[in-house]
Amino acid sequence: MANPTAKTIYYLPGYGGQLGTGLGRALMDRGFDVAGRETREDFRSLPFDEQIATVSQDLKDHFWHDDARVICNSFGAYLFLHAQTQLPSFPGRVLLLSPIVGEFTNAQARTSFSPPRPTRLKDLAEAGHFKVPRQCEMHVGEDDWQSIPANVQALGRLTGITATVVPGGGHDLGKDYVGPLLDQWLVG
Repeated sequence: MANPTAKTIYYLPGYGGQLGTGLGRALMDRGFDVAGRETREDFRSLPFDEQIATVSQDLKDHFWHDDARVICNSFGAYLFLHAQTQLPSFPGRVLLLSPIVGEFTNAQARTSFSPPRPTRLKDLAEAGHFKVPRQCEMHVGEDDWQSIPANVQALGRLTGITATVVPGGGHDLGKDYVGPLLDQWLVG
């Protein structure tokens, strides 16, 4: 019997993101239903621990099966990875685009961001205690100053998660890269 949620993708957009725009819209245009959490308004106002607990509960209640698909972008990936630290290895497939994996600073833009628990993922991975999803891959632009390719690659090396650095890509990997990637990943 087919799993009733196999055509539904759990999506966590970047900070302040919506489910029905951008990547979420691209998934809907490909015939998928999109569930997840918009990282704005009520959800954004929750304490970080509650955000993580909400994502964890969503996954356990509705997406804890081998056919499940999860796609996360930017800060949404940070939320998923932190939820994963509190769960057994996720049984489905996970695609992380421009994942935030810790703090970052950009001197040129005079911008920095230190998310809650900025070293937790690295610390767990270095200690060999990060529970890796069954099938997961990360994609980051080589010029992404928010996801920092070296940090994404380091997390990949420590956990065994494939980390692809996109030549010339920034934080927004662009439709020319993401579109074909989705088409390939969604049928796998």
